[in-house]
Amino acid sequence: MAIRYLNTFFALPPGVPPANIIRELVSRFFSQGLWFHPVRYGSVGMDELLEPGPFNPDAPAAFYDEFKYLFIGAKTDRDFIHFAPERFGKYPFAGSFAWMTSVVDARKVGWREAQLRQIVEIMQLLGSPLAQSGLDDDFERKNYRLVPTEYGIGSERVFNVRDYSEGLSGLYWRNVFGAPFVDLFGPRLDAIPASQRQSLDGGLVLVQPYELPTHAMTPEGDAAESQLIATLGRESFFDLPTLTKPTRVPDVSWMLHKH
Repeated sequence: MAIRYLNTFFALPPGVPPANIIRELVSRFFSQGLWFHPVRYGSVGMDELLEPGPFNPDAPAAFYDEFKYLFIGAKTDRDFIHFAPERFGKYPFAGSFAWMTSVVDARKVGWREAQLRQIVEIMQLLGSPLAQSGLDDDFERKNYRLVPTEYGIGSERVFNVRDYSEGLSGLYWRNVFGAPFVDLFGPRLDAIPASQRQSLDGGLVLVQPYELPTHAMTPEGDAAESQLIATLGRESFFDLPTLTKPTRVPDVSWMLHKH
């Protein structure tokens, strides 16, 4: 049976974080969260093997230091993380850190509570302005679409919103907004019911339309998301039926200057 993935996606600020930040990230991720037992690392195929025993970040950090990206995975493809800063400067807001696991884990209340705590910790460590967590299928349907190729043969997969500087592709199970989005939405965040909104450390704000990630892509889940998007302002979100890009986007120019 195919794995139903839960994708937790962290948007990165411009720039390529130094290896010591990645060392700290993976050390915290595996020592404190222990979300899965890391076995492999490297590029997409994760062909390098970690030494048995307690997790040692030296080899993965050295790989990242050389190539400026990194995958770390479990023995199987059920669990892995992917760190991919925007290395070339053309699209400075397109960097990301992603964590994939089976959505089955999210059934447990304790797991969900721990996941939210670590989302906050990782966002603060990386200076992330946005984290979203939900079904990978939901990310796929909201972020990408197939269009005919310019040659008239077959189709190609294109994105709806390249990165957070262009607005948002939609809402997911968990949406943790940093300063650019808190500023963008302002008092509209306060208009969201308390059962779907939570203030977090460091000025972050959680917006969560429904209790479980498996409520995504259901009529009830879609209705809850649509209601919150209306509250926050539809103009900040990609409109899939009309293929209209967001017209109200966060001010991220200061992030370039900071970089």
